[in-house]
Amino acid sequence: MRSDRAFDAFVRDAEPRLRRALLGAVGVDRVDDAVAEALGYAYEHRARLDEMANPVGYLFRVGQSRTRQRKPLRLFRSDEPVHIPDVEPRLIGALQELPDTQRIAVWLAHGCGWPHAEIADVLDVSPSTVATHVSRGLQRLRTELGVTDAHH
Repeated sequence: MRSDRAFDAFVRDAEPRLRRALLGAVGVDRVDDAVAEALGYAYEHRARLDEMANPVGYLFRVGQSRTRQRKPLRLFRSDEPVHIPDVEPRLIGALQELPDTQRIAVWLAHGCGWPHAEIADVLDVSPSTVATHVSRGLQRLRTELGVTDAHH
């Protein structure tokens, strides 16, 4: 990926996936900075990207680590309660309380509709690990929200 054209093509493909993944990891307040940090790193080290088995997963970790959380994570910009049709109002707060790996996996699987294989690629874990994180995250959400029917 030594040429600007190849790097531009990589960014066009990787940036939307990276942004969605980082949104669930770092929140709305830091997602732009995290993406900029990750893509800046990618440009500086673009010759190395070709050697990586999972450059998007690596850049995810770069963006996450370079924008460490200093205040509580927010998935939405407003401090006002979020009103999304057909969504339990307490879900956002409960989602924000999940451990990072569970929150990211649940967010990408159910919020963004990503298949487990794609989430595994971004997080650099196996699809079965993603399934475990999603399952545990959903169970914690059900417990927190008092949902007893596993079909919800």
